[in-house]
Formats: sequence, C-alpha cells, structure tokens
Amino acid sequence: MHATNTSIASESPEFWQQGQILEVVIEDLTDTGDGVGRWNDRVVFVPDTVPGDRVLVRLVRVKRQYANGKLHELLDESPHRQRPNCIVADKCGGCQWQQIRYDCQLEAKRRQVTQTLARIGGMSEPPIDSLPVPSDELGYRNKATYPLARSSQGRVQAGYYQKGSHKLVNLNQCPVQDPRLDPLLAQVKQDIDTQGWSIYNEAENRGKLRHLSLRIGRRTGEILLTLVSRSQKLSGLEEQATQWMERYPKLVGVCLNVNSDRTNRILGSQTRCVAGRPFLHEKFGGLTFQLRSDTFFQVNTEAAEALLQAIAEEWQLTGDEVLLDAYCGIGTFTLPLATRVRQVIGLESQPSAVEQAQQNATLNEIDNVTFHQGKVKTWLKGYLDGEIDCTDPIDRVLLDPPRSGCDGAVIESLLQLRPQRIAYISCKPATLARDLKLLTSDGAYRVRQVKLADFFPQTAHVECAAFLERC
Repeated sequence: MHATNTSIASESPEFWQQGQILEVVIEDLTDTGDGVGRWNDRVVFVPDTVPGDRVLVRLVRVKRQYANGKLHELLDESPHRQRPNCIVADKCGGCQWQQIRYDCQLEAKRRQVTQTLARIGGMSEPPIDSLPVPSDELGYRNKATYPLARSSQGRVQAGYYQKGSHKLVNLNQCPVQDPRLDPLLAQVKQDIDTQGWSIYNEAENRGKLRHLSLRIGRRTGEILLTLVSRSQKLSGLEEQATQWMERYPKLVGVCLNVNSDRTNRILGSQTRCVAGRPFLHEKFGGLTFQLRSDTFFQVNTEAAEALLQAIAEEWQLTGDEVLLDAYCGIGTFTLPLATRVRQVIGLESQPSAVEQAQQNATLNEIDNVTFHQGKVKTWLKGYLDGEIDCTDPIDRVLLDPPRSGCDGAVIESLLQLRPQRIAYISCKPATLARDLKLLTSDGAYRVRQVKLADFFPQTAHVECAAFLERC
C-alpha cells in the first residue's frame, strides 16, 4: 500500500498530515464500525468502507502512528460490498454497516470478539467455535426512538442524527425497524404539524416535543406510541391520541413522558397514559410480558430468545437448580429460566424494573422467583456474611451487567460463592474479557465456551455469552 503519486502524497514515509490523500486497502473493521487500512506501517481508520476496498482517503485527524480519514474515492470495490437497503445510509448515524454483506458482518464480529478475548482476556485460543447466531438482517428492531426537529421550511422531522453531528436525517421509514411501525412514522409527524405543537430546540432550550418513541410486540403485533415532552401541557393531545387509536387497530396505548431537564437522556421519570393502556404484551420464551414505554427489553426479540435457549442448553438444566440472576431487569431471562429450575433469585437496582418483574411473574403464575431491589455487590456481600437467608446453595449464576461490566466487588464475591456454573452475557467484549480474566486468573473457573449472537445487524455491536465452569 502506497501513495499513488506525488500529487496525492509524498513518497517520504515521514510525510503524514491532515488533509493528505492516501491510497490504502481496507483490511479489517474496528469495534466502532470503521474500516482499517495501513500506509507506511501506520494505521488509518476510515468509516463507510469494507474489507477488500481499495480507496483514496483524505486524512482528517492525524497522530504519530495512526490517523482518522474520510472516504475520498472508491477505486476498487470489495466483493463484500453491497448496495445499502436504506436511501440515506450514507448520512444516517443509525447504522454503520449497510454497505457490508451480512456474512462479512458476522465474520467481522467473531474476529472482533476473538481478538479482544486474546488481547485483554489473555486467552491464547478463545473458545469460539462458530459465527454469531444470525438474525433477520432487516426489520428486526422492536423499538425505535426518534429525536424530533423542524426543517428549514418549518416541517416536523423525525429520524436519526447524521454521523458525527447533531443534524437530523429525516426518515419516513427505517429498514431495520419492524416494518409494521413505518406507517405510523410519516403520518404521526404530519399530525404533530397539524396540532402545531412546538418542537424542542436543544441549543436554545425552547419548545416542547423532544422524541417520538414506537414499540411493538413482535409476536403480538401490539404497538405503544410515546411522545417525550418538556411539558405536560399539549393542547388537543387527548383528542389526537383517540384519533391515533381509531386509525391504527394494533395501537394499544398512547403515552406522554415528561423530561424537562436539559440533558441528553431521552426519558424523564414521569409517564402518563393518555389513551388505551400504558403497556403492550409480548411473547418471549414461552411466556407473556408486559412492556411499558420505559421498560428495558432487548430490541431484537428473536436473537435474545436464541441466546436464552443457548443458556438453557449449555447449563443442561434438570429442574433441581438454584439460580441467581444478577442484573435481572424485568425478568426477561429470569422468568423463562424459572420454569426449568427449582428456585430463582433476581437482583436489580432499578425499583421500577423490580416492580415490573414481579408483575410479569404474577401474570405468568410463576411462584419460584424472589426479586430483590438493590446493588448486586451489596446483596452478595450480605448473602456471604450470612445476613440473607437462602436455604439452598446457589449453583447457577447469570450475569448480564451494563456495558461497564461487573464491579470488582461482584467478581470477588463470586469467587467466594463459587457456583458450579456461570453464564456471563455482555454487549461489550472488552469488559467481558477483563472480567473473564479476573474470574479465571486463580484457577477457580475455566471458560468452556463463548457464544455470539447478532442482536444488531447492520451495526458493529455484538452480544456475547461466556459459559464458565468451576474447576
């Protein structure tokens, strides 16, 4: 790889500056979705490229050993390149990989996790024996939350922000969301326009409506529509909500969430149901769940269910196990697994999630689960100190922490607890690798297998489940 001529870049290997145009071949993909090439043994990161592309790159940010570039010209297309399904894929920041064939996406994700487990986790041969469990490439998202804005002509827009900016890319449909939501997107924008509701301007901190959120039960088809506003007062909202309910037979509820803070956080703490009911039903793992506007639930129902099945199969459940589900949320995995074991303890720090978990347990007539609200590290310490009564020893632990991974105190407690099996679900391979290294460093556990699931096709994100066995 080299500069094509002196008009593009100096032949001196020391020449490396912002604005320079280089010719590189893209060799790999980063965990943020950018293509990776090399020039004179230096790394160049280039968005919107595909492994195998030969490209001209304009450098936009330069460091000593690496640079970030922008695609200037595509010289030779990779065989892994395809035409995006979305007409604004080159602008919208919602997806990074619509130009990459799906089989190449899956291979890139396996390579990403393998390299991370080796580099951070110290595993010479990470036990990954297959590509990620595939998903529907398009139309898989069961929830979409769109920022709102006004165009230069004053029309209401909804969409995602352009890559690296706060400029909204207006959408009337989105190929990765459930297609049953598309008809609502375009029409609801028109209705907001007709109502004359003001749209929030972040720079000036003025206006009311901030976001439009649409959620659908993949198995039931029920839809929940939520407006996020800085104010409770939206003139004519009740009448408009009634019209929406009449127009869309599958719409079961219209809600208003109030977020008056000057923040990037989408939802506020208050949500009221304007019409219908404040939740939809979804079928998952053979059970029925109630999902509200603010409920955390995996956006890819089918991929999450495949991962649930993989956990049950790997654990070889007999029905006599005692399971601890740390970071259990609303019981998404807790409750289906409860039907296969003797007893389950669910831990969750968010009070509203615990409330919903208990409601879903009652809805499904599951009585062998106890949910506790609080920090995982606090509960584990109390349990190990004998302050919490649990008649039977815990022999299975399910971990599904946030992207930051497990607190160090949680890892220490697990090494004292020493359950027979641990399943660790992670959406960030780097923190998974860090925690696996801690759990296996003294020989207490070994990693039997790491399974991958593709929860987010067309993006660089990958979900992992690591299965550990006590030595």
